[in-house]
Amino acid sequence: MQRQTAGSLVQPISAGILAAIVGFASTFAVVLQGLRAAGATPAQAASGLLALCVMQGVLGISMSLRWRQPISIVWSTSGVALLIGTGAPAGGFPVAVGAFIVAGALVVAAGAWGRFARAVTAIPIGLASAMLAGILMELCVAPVRAVAALPALALPIVLAWALAWQFARAYAVPIAVLVTAIMVGFATHIQTETLANSLPRPEFVAPVFSLLPMVSIGVPLFIVTMASQNLPGLAVLGGNGYNVRVGQIFMLTGFGSMVAALFGSHAVNLSAITASLCAGPDAHPDPAKRYIASVVSAITYIILGLCAGFAAAFVAASPPLLIEAVAGLALLNSLGGALVSALANEQERIPALITFVVTASGAAFFGIGAAFWGLLAGGALLASGKLRSKLRRQ
Repeated sequence: MQRQTAGSLVQPISAGILAAIVGFASTFAVVLQGLRAAGATPAQAASGLLALCVMQGVLGISMSLRWRQPISIVWSTSGVALLIGTGAPAGGFPVAVGAFIVAGALVVAAGAWGRFARAVTAIPIGLASAMLAGILMELCVAPVRAVAALPALALPIVLAWALAWQFARAYAVPIAVLVTAIMVGFATHIQTETLANSLPRPEFVAPVFSLLPMVSIGVPLFIVTMASQNLPGLAVLGGNGYNVRVGQIFMLTGFGSMVAALFGSHAVNLSAITASLCAGPDAHPDPAKRYIASVVSAITYIILGLCAGFAAAFVAASPPLLIEAVAGLALLNSLGGALVSALANEQERIPALITFVVTASGAAFFGIGAAFWGLLAGGALLASGKLRSKLRRQ
């Protein structure tokens, strides 16, 4: 009996560890790059990565154990891509943290107020996906730029990713990160003192609330987090037969995001990709026992958070273009999915393309970033077209 029990735990434990390691290794460089782009110092970026890992762990453990469901919580990868595209706001990182808190508050509101949640989910998926694709586009061309500028360093990374993609797609990005570490080791030298002092230290960041960054960072961060992370995450859980408490999940993750933002992080949310590793049959044949995988994944994330300082030191010592290249490779799947969703509905295709083009341009007006204007432009064109069709029918 004990052997059967121990054997039944091997599958969810291994699935949980795998989900966390793949999720962390694939996108930690994107997270650090995004926080640095938003104005964080290396120490603040390391603190933000630590806060994300700890908050993901705490929320994942508590919700999974409470509801006996595989609730996987991760950071918003699309959100950090937004930060890279938007850049540091006037006033620096404290202003960005204020916008992060606003985004978290909007998620709380979506969980507490059903009408607001329905209004958010009423945003056409094509437009939301087009905005996300526009955000990702600039970063996803970075591997090409890196090969052109640093062929000796970047080409082995891209080739390693391409080879791994052919034979072990789940590990393609982690392998690319490993090759990047090797190339950085050849090209740069990380001081021994830096490695010795690489234990992460939480740094409190006093938020500053400014209207324009709240609109240009906070609102798009909320929208891309909901559209590209929370809603697909719910779909994964629902597709595996779990009837989840949507409102409570939004409220808890939104509040968790607000708390973690005070230590430099941007947003936590439902997993949209690695969730299938914990919620699917690979985690356990019995759906009632798959929550063990998400608990193990959450614990693993907390442990990996202790590597945040070393990860930040590694990224800081690396040529920025190499880190951007790895981030671009990590986000190619997200870009492909966003483009497919954006162009799927023929009636929304041109408004979606307008959203994509305006967002990808990176142009800011009145101090408000391109993501907001892209969604507004595409939405206005779509709304005017629907109004014209309605008037014609009358």
